[in-house]
Amino acid sequence: MKNKQLFLSMLMVGMSLGTAWAIRGKFGHEQGAAWAGAIGSLSVLLVAKRADWFANAFSITLAGALGWGIGGIMSYGLVVGYGKASDFVNVYYGLMMLFVIGGLYGFIGGGLFGISLTNTTKNPIKWHSLIIEMAVGGLIFYYFLIEQFGWLMTPPRSEVWAVCLGMAAALTWNLVRNKHYSALRVAVFSGLGGGFGFAFGDFLQVLGKVSEIHFNFWNVMEYSLGFFGGLGMAYGTLTSKWEVSENLQSKNSQLFPLLMLVLVIPFIVWQQTFEIKRITEIISKLNVSEGSPIFEVVQWFSLFLMILMCIVWLLKFFIKQSNVVSYSFSKIFTFFIGHLGLYIVFSLLITGAFLSTYLIEQYLYILNLLVIIFVIRTTKPEFSDYSISLNKWSLNMTGVIIGIAILAFILINSHDNLKGAQKRFNNDAVKTELNNSIL
Repeated sequence: MKNKQLFLSMLMVGMSLGTAWAIRGKFGHEQGAAWAGAIGSLSVLLVAKRADWFANAFSITLAGALGWGIGGIMSYGLVVGYGKASDFVNVYYGLMMLFVIGGLYGFIGGGLFGISLTNTTKNPIKWHSLIIEMAVGGLIFYYFLIEQFGWLMTPPRSEVWAVCLGMAAALTWNLVRNKHYSALRVAVFSGLGGGFGFAFGDFLQVLGKVSEIHFNFWNVMEYSLGFFGGLGMAYGTLTSKWEVSENLQSKNSQLFPLLMLVLVIPFIVWQQTFEIKRITEIISKLNVSEGSPIFEVVQWFSLFLMILMCIVWLLKFFIKQSNVVSYSFSKIFTFFIGHLGLYIVFSLLITGAFLSTYLIEQYLYILNLLVIIFVIRTTKPEFSDYSISLNKWSLNMTGVIIGIAILAFILINSHDNLKGAQKRFNNDAVKTELNNSIL
């Protein structure tokens, strides 16, 4: 029963973050990833069902959102293209670099989410110190790895993966130095899940392209990153020991994170996505005349929905609350449904899926949401306390590296060069290039 509940809880978080990350593919960048990270973080709180975490739900969720959002600065378009090549070196390199990129998404997202769970009045997290350390770590790593050593992952695209790597290193040092081992465990498993999910997702995407099945397999890749990243974040959280924090919080302490989640992040997503030019380019492909008022309707209706939901959440979670708050499962559950539901509606609007069924995956988001709504309430996991064994992790990492090599071998035997294939290395200069690459 214990293992069954753990598996069910992990599945719910995986589906939540997977769905949100797949939606994120239509919005992109830091803001889209942050919204998805918020959904994943909320789902962990819902399966955990701890009153002390509910009281601080918005601060915890914002930390997870910003952590997953940081990775949105990384470029991976060409890296995905390496997986479409026909030689082992380029394909394996592409999958491994996606493992690195996805791992950084998950490690920073899971790490900031995990450290927020350790934040108590007696032992508060020194956020200002952590932010400075991560910022400096990112700059130092970028300067040496990119400017000095020239270890380029995806030329000529942006190489800010090195910034994220420096941030992850600084975060690790902070967690180890302050003995936040449970948070480190969440970071490690989230990183492992996100990294494997991205590499495996590209594997599925390439095979889907080879199959010529009419489906958005790029979306499958995005779902895979979120799904496995969610599995890792849930597993790391539920198999760690956490101190009990305060069941009551000042409502003023929750105002800033609440505004960030329901106003700032959604507004940036709207402002960066719902431009008339982009809406027109997408929806005009659905046999809608250029002079149609529907373009402006989509733009302003999406803004109206965002503002309406913002007002609803402020009334429910701040204005109508007493000076001291302790949110219940039902309230956080309602917020989760509404916040993910709004993200789905945004996706339906920007893709024109409310007019045409040409993108079937858009309706699978709704199906995922319905499954989550009915199942997540039934989870009753028991927390376990597992330690991190370096020997075991080394063995597991070796297994992952070998597993990705097997995936690369399968891919090169499934096709010739595909449209969109990229090459990081030429076959006659592999040795020379490898000496100058990240490998």
